[in-house]
Amino acid sequence: MTELPIRDGQGVTVIGGGAVTSADLATALEVAPVLVAADGGADRALALGRAPDWVIGDLDSISGAARHMLPPERVLEVTEQDSTDFVKCLTRISAPLILAVGFAGLRLDHTLAALTAMVTPPAARVVMLASDDVVFACPPRLTLPLMPGTRVSLYPMGPARGTSSGLEWPIDGIDFAPGGRVGTSNRATGLVTLRVEGPMLVMLPRDCLGTVLTALRSRAH
Repeated sequence: MTELPIRDGQGVTVIGGGAVTSADLATALEVAPVLVAADGGADRALALGRAPDWVIGDLDSISGAARHMLPPERVLEVTEQDSTDFVKCLTRISAPLILAVGFAGLRLDHTLAALTAMVTPPAARVVMLASDDVVFACPPRLTLPLMPGTRVSLYPMGPARGTSSGLEWPIDGIDFAPGGRVGTSNRATGLVTLRVEGPMLVMLPRDCLGTVLTALRSRAH
């Protein structure tokens, strides 16, 4: 499988064709400066004034005009139809951090597929920026210094269990599952620690992005 030639330590922003503002893209590129478009995300990036460094996908969504504007050697066509364009990107990017923009806000099926990819091995360190949320897969252990009252939503993408401290409603002893108990709209009482087994998404307010990135980076050392 072809991997993109990205220098060690560089973060990567992956842009999809969903809702994304110029501010979203600028925020992502500040910390993940390499821009990869998932197929039709190339049109979204160009509309926001930024040409993607790479395009990956089955190329059924990118416009002819966008392809004409991009160097052919920077467009990686993956013809198989067993995975989404987002997954095609994730499996070809080796980076310490991937920020995903443009994967929420328009088509719900695309959003659900992207969220599922975030908890599917091989796990990449992926953080999704949505209009009001920052979303990521919870690692086995996580510490988040949050202000009291901060919304902390936990959503299981399969059977999951865990323990917590610093949450108004602790998760200890709860069996989570998509069709059963979920943990949305919990609140921090201060420093939050989580130990989780199973696929669990964490959703926090957008202004917690810096806190999330620091917490995930600390786990890499």
